[in-house]
Amino acid sequence: MGKVACTSRKLAGWGRFPVEPCHLYRPEKRADLRAILDSGAESSYIPRGLGRSYGDAALNLNAGAVSPVRLNRFLSFDGHSGVLECESGASFAEIIEFFLPRGFFLPVTPGTKFVTVGGAIAADIHGKNHHRDGTLSNFVRDLRLLTAAGEVLTCSSQDNSEIFWATVGGMGLTGIILSARIELERVESAYVVVDYQRTRNLNEALDTMTESDERYRYSVAWVDCLAKGDSLGRSVLMRANHATAAEASPRLLNALTLPRRMRLNVPFEFPPAALTSVTVRAFNALYYGLHKNGSSRMVDLERFFYPLDAIENWNRMYGKRGFIQYQVALPADGGREALAILLERLAQSHRASFLAVLKRFGEADQALLGFPFKGYTLALDLPADRGLVAFLHQLDDVVLKHGGRVYLAKDAVLKPEAFAAMYPNLDRFRAVKQKLDPKGLFSSSLARRLRIVNG
Repeated sequence: MGKVACTSRKLAGWGRFPVEPCHLYRPEKRADLRAILDSGAESSYIPRGLGRSYGDAALNLNAGAVSPVRLNRFLSFDGHSGVLECESGASFAEIIEFFLPRGFFLPVTPGTKFVTVGGAIAADIHGKNHHRDGTLSNFVRDLRLLTAAGEVLTCSSQDNSEIFWATVGGMGLTGIILSARIELERVESAYVVVDYQRTRNLNEALDTMTESDERYRYSVAWVDCLAKGDSLGRSVLMRANHATAAEASPRLLNALTLPRRMRLNVPFEFPPAALTSVTVRAFNALYYGLHKNGSSRMVDLERFFYPLDAIENWNRMYGKRGFIQYQVALPADGGREALAILLERLAQSHRASFLAVLKRFGEADQALLGFPFKGYTLALDLPADRGLVAFLHQLDDVVLKHGGRVYLAKDAVLKPEAFAAMYPNLDRFRAVKQKLDPKGLFSSSLARRLRIVNG
């Protein structure tokens, strides 16, 4: 095995905050992974997929970041069960492109298709259907993990289960996922039928979402985060189910074909004045007014699940400093009060969140560092100005007081003390990590900031 070259470059997550110098490795074949780890060239390594975690989860300051995106083969597929075995570098975009025309779709997907299978498992991703289907881990039959010792372990919820549940949601700290077997879902069309409903305030939004849990597979609310008073938390609910072939076919020659979409591009960083409370308030009023109550539309899967994927480099809209996506989970009991406090604090601060999304969560899985649990999740995109970190620490206090937690795949500023209080299985994770990786070969900027690992 020869030496695998690396490039020294500044890397960031999708939020473009923080930016750190790292040593990036791009292995061409599986043997390269062993060569990289055995070389002793770096103090530590972290797997890095397509760079769609938002903060410092896939950063490793002045150390190694290993990107297996070229290890993206489909290894096998069972058309009867829908089980796909693929290498960890395969992206959701590649899976959709090949399997959707054949009648299969992802059972759980985040808000972008530009994520790798390995990254999705490491972040234990959830989607608009968590209240019904949980996280991706419910559909992972097993995975193969390359450990710090050079072993390849097959892990599932039955075999090596402790390692499996440390790897799922483990942010790449247990090793490098080589491949996985995932259950795809059979679909009749490339469309969903979406019902839209405007709600006047937060309580009405939450009541409506709860009442419709059983009727809709997918549910999400856009929230006007600048609304105050009686309109606090006013929302547009989007609830959807997969369209049948009969529903889609009258309009289409092939119900399983996605329409061509024109892709836009943000060619430069927007100036700070582009996203202010004034411009966002104007957008919010327009967006809220455009959606008629009780309207229904047939929407293709990409437009529903990945609306921002149609805009390349949309993260440049937040300017040179970047942004932080602040996503929290809150319990069903007390969650409403916490959501109201968070939205009130945001409105009072005059901070502009271009994207504010509310979803319902179902039951938690067994991931030791898993994020979702029964209740609610709120995600906010906030420009990284000078006062943002202190403001988010204030929000962290509210979240912690109400029994909530912050999503590690989005985090960039959480304090280690708050993290430890939010994640009760942290010591169990550390114990598994210590057994697998006693010398700390796998680490990241996030792991050190939160003191998941030493150093």
